This record gives sequence, structure tokens and C-alpha cells, in this order.
Amino acid sequence: MKDILIEEIKQLIAINKDDNIEINPSYLEYFSAEELENIRATLVLKKEQLMDNNVYLDELYEKTKKDDII
Repeated sequence: MKDILIEEIKQLIAINKDDNIEINPSYLEYFSAEELENIRATLVLKKEQLMDNNVYLDELYEKTKKDDII
């Protein structure tokens, strides 16, 4: 179970799909499965917020190209 969570966390941390994220295995042993689930949930939330922000910035950029800023 912990191995799956760790892999999901690595994927969430990665910027590009091809990034190889290495996390010290000794460091991860200190976390329980519940703590790893909380870390994953926090990363998912942050990634969603970042995506929402990117959509807003894209819309703003498109408006500036048209000079439609309200």
C-alpha cells in the first residue's frame, strides 16, 4: 500500500511525465500510510488549484490579445 502511495506522490511532484523523481526511501519509512495519503491529498489539491489558476491566466491572456479586459 505504501509503495503505491509513494509512486502516486512521485507522479504528483513531477513537472513533466518523463521526470524521474527520487525520494530517499529511508525518509519515507517515517511516514505511516495515513500520513502518505494526506500528503497525496494535499498535492492533488495544490495541483488542481494550479490548473485552475492556469485556466484563469490563459483566459486573461486571450482577453489582452483582443483588448477585452473588463
